[in-house]
Amino acid sequence: MSDIEALLAELRSLPATPVSSAGDLETLLATAKSAAGRWADVLYEIQVSARGLVGPRAEAALEVAFRRAEESYVELEIALSDCAQRTGR
Repeated sequence: MSDIEALLAELRSLPATPVSSAGDLETLLATAKSAAGRWADVLYEIQVSARGLVGPRAEAALEVAFRRAEESYVELEIALSDCAQRTGR
């Protein structure tokens, strides 16, 4: 469970206040993207571990959860790339 604890610590480090500059947004997006990637990895491991231990509905739900997490990572990657292009980084 150390991966989950590390992920939670990373998420807790995100600012609760709105960002005030493009640079701050880029930093926030990079952290959020990293956390999304870790979350997708955790869900994938749970999905693999659950095979044969749960019913087909649970297996399907875990697969959907993993895919959505993976999609979130990709969307954050797109947002970060666009933000970086606009700031010239």
